[in-house]
Amino acid sequence: MADAKVIPFDDDRSRSGGGARPARRRTGAGGSGRGDGSAAPVSALPGAQVPEQPGLLSDGSPEGGEADGGPREPGPDAVDAGRSPAGGWERRIAGGLAFLRRRVTGDYDVDEFGYDRELTDQVLMSALRPLADTYFRVEVKGIENIPSDGGALIVANHSGTLPLDGLMLQVAVHDNHPAERHLRLLAADLVFHLPVVNELARKAGHTLACAEDAQRLLEMGEIVGVMPEGFKGIGKPFGERYKLQRFGRGGFVSTALRAGAPIVPCSIVGAEEIYPMIGNAKTLARLLGFPYFPITPTFPWLGPLGALPLPTKWTIQFGEPIPTDGYPPEAAEDPMLMFNLTDQVREQIQHTLYKLLVQRRSVFF
Repeated sequence: MADAKVIPFDDDRSRSGGGARPARRRTGAGGSGRGDGSAAPVSALPGAQVPEQPGLLSDGSPEGGEADGGPREPGPDAVDAGRSPAGGWERRIAGGLAFLRRRVTGDYDVDEFGYDRELTDQVLMSALRPLADTYFRVEVKGIENIPSDGGALIVANHSGTLPLDGLMLQVAVHDNHPAERHLRLLAADLVFHLPVVNELARKAGHTLACAEDAQRLLEMGEIVGVMPEGFKGIGKPFGERYKLQRFGRGGFVSTALRAGAPIVPCSIVGAEEIYPMIGNAKTLARLLGFPYFPITPTFPWLGPLGALPLPTKWTIQFGEPIPTDGYPPEAAEDPMLMFNLTDQVREQIQHTLYKLLVQRRSVFF
C-alpha cells in the first residue's frame, strides 16, 4: 500500500509576510527521452530473467547514489509527483486554512501605519492582479530603474477619474521587480474618510500624503509612490488628457532630499481613457463632499454598468532615477533647488508620456 501523505495545517512559508512569492513557471510538455544524454534502460524480453548485479540498483544506477557516495537525486517520477495538480491543490488548501486560522486568532503583524503585508499579498494583490494582467494588459518598462533595496520615491502622473492607476502601479512594481518590492502609496485625505475604503487602504500600505509619513517610510527603506497632480490630475476633463497639471510646491522633492532617496519618474499611459470625463456636476459634487462628480459617455446614464472602466491597453514606464544623496542637509530648504528638481521630474514624465503616445498603435491594443 502506498505511503500516506500528511498535509501540514500551518504552512510556515505563508506565515512570513516578507517572504518572496515563488516564481511562476511554465513547463513544457514532457517527453520520454532523457535530457542528460544518458541512454534509456533496456527492457528485458518477456519471460527473461534479469541477473542481479552487485552494487547496482534495479534502474542501473550505482547503489548509494552518485559515484562520490552522496544521496541519489530524485527521479523524474518523484519530481512529477511533487508538481501534480493534486499536490498543488492540497498545498493551496493547507495554506488557505492556515491563513484563515491566523486571521481568526489575530496571529499576524501590521506595522505602525496599519500595513498588513500578508493580507496584501494573499488577498488584495490577488484580487487586483487579473485586472492588471488580463483586463488592462499592463506593460511595464524600465523596472530596473527601481532599486533592489533601500528607499526610493516614485513620482507618477495621475488620471482616470477614479484612482485605479495607483492600484495598477502597486501591482506593476510588486509583480515585475526581481525583488518583488511593495509600493507604499501616499493618498489624499478623502481616501481615509470613506468607510471600508479607509480600512482597505491602510491594510494595503497606503498612508496619508504628508511629508512626515513619507520621510519615515523612505528612511525605513520603503518604496514610496506619490502623484503630485492630486485631484487636479485625476479629475481633469478628457480634452486635457495626458497634459500634466501643476505639481504643487515641490514638497515631494524636499522629502526625498531629507531622506537622501532617489526620485524615479513614472509615466502611465492608458488610464486617461478608462472613464472619459466629458462633464462635471459641480453642485452634486459639493453636496456629496467630493472634489468633482464625473459625467462620462456611460455614467450615470447606464447606472452601475456605466461604472465599468473601458478595457484600455496600459503602459507604465519608469525613468532613470534622479539621485538626491549628493546634496547637503540644508538643500531641502532651498526653494530654487526644489523648483528646479520638481520641474526636471515633471518634464521627464511629460516627455515620456508623449513618446509612449506616439508609439502606441491603439487605445485598446
